Amino acid sequence: MNATNHSYDWKEAALNAARTLQLVDDKAISETLLALADEIAIGSEKILKANAEDLAAMEKAYPMYDRLLLNEQRLQNIAADIRNVAGLPSPLGKTLMETVRPNGMKISKITVPFGVIGIVYEARPNVTFDVFSLCLKSGNSCVLKGGSDAYHSNAAIVSLIREVLNRFGLNPDIITLLPSGHEATADLLNATGYVDLVIPRGGKGLIDFVRTHSKIPVIETGAGICHTYFDEFGNTEKGSKIILNAKTRRVSVCNALDCLIIHEKRLSDLPALCKKLAEKNVVIYADAKAYTFLVGKYPVHLLQKATQESFGTEFLDYKMAIKTVESLQEAIQHINCYGSKHSECIVSENEANIALFDAMIDAACIYTNVSTAFTDGAQFGLGAEIGISTQKMHARGPMALNELCTYKWIIKGNGQVRE
Repeated sequence: MNATNHSYDWKEAALNAARTLQLVDDKAISETLLALADEIAIGSEKILKANAEDLAAMEKAYPMYDRLLLNEQRLQNIAADIRNVAGLPSPLGKTLMETVRPNGMKISKITVPFGVIGIVYEARPNVTFDVFSLCLKSGNSCVLKGGSDAYHSNAAIVSLIREVLNRFGLNPDIITLLPSGHEATADLLNATGYVDLVIPRGGKGLIDFVRTHSKIPVIETGAGICHTYFDEFGNTEKGSKIILNAKTRRVSVCNALDCLIIHEKRLSDLPALCKKLAEKNVVIYADAKAYTFLVGKYPVHLLQKATQESFGTEFLDYKMAIKTVESLQEAIQHINCYGSKHSECIVSENEANIALFDAMIDAACIYTNVSTAFTDGAQFGLGAEIGISTQKMHARGPMALNELCTYKWIIKGNGQVRE
């Protein structure tokens, strides 16, 4: 199948491709990925032309524009990530447990691929490369349902990938790009017996939709309502750098800061903590106490009073809420109430407070004196990621090669029968 031809049964094709992939050794897979990384530079003109077509239909001021954007540097970074994945050891065939029973029966627990993984995602064409490289390396075929905003970009990328697969004698149906309409989404979410796992990557609305309508097991990823708590014992210099980086490095990504929580004893430090945010035109929604300390010290056109809706919102924009608390316990309660179990941070020099924060915060990734911008598979040394899992079943945090595997039991004997 190519990116525009959907006149055949993609379900059977994806399933058959997953089965044939089990017979391909890791060396061939790595060579294919390395060739793809090289091919990105050669085919960049077509990819960027398709991406420009998508970008032309989106307002430049819209925060998702940055996620949609591809350029030469980003393509180089994508190629580097693919090379990293190619160089990682295969996650398949690992013995997780092995035992010999008293009757001589040998039982082994071995890692294997899921089979067919479906991804539903928004306007992020880089995800197309990430998903393919991780799925191929972990022995899975992938079915992609990208957003309509990025369809031309995704089609160009999938066309390039399939050319490389054909060149190396691999089944091109290892990757399938579905049409951009809602019917294709419904088709994917109802493909029981063909698709083994569905992973949504996007905002809360997308994730809720997939969770509600999918008949396939779902691993939730993407929605990130992230907090940084500036403790009574926080270092102002560290805090200002962390807050600036977490909020403004890339506002449209799931690990971006949404709410700064500050201990009331440190409100006098709030103007210093927020000073650099003004240079990035970050709109602050401050609660009553924080507002009082920022009036006259933060640009008036960027300072607003917080409402109840300011908390628990994933802004994906140059916007941030501020919540004042009387204690660490109150900060923990606020995070566990409004967070999405993604990434949370404490800025503190008090080891007892740090230990309590680590123990009591319910999130996949918990940081001490570090920006939440590091919640990323590559930054964790995993090569790349297929998403950030915010749930607790099977995988949590950055999902890389090991998380794209399940296991099966291999039992060997010599005629044993059960009485």
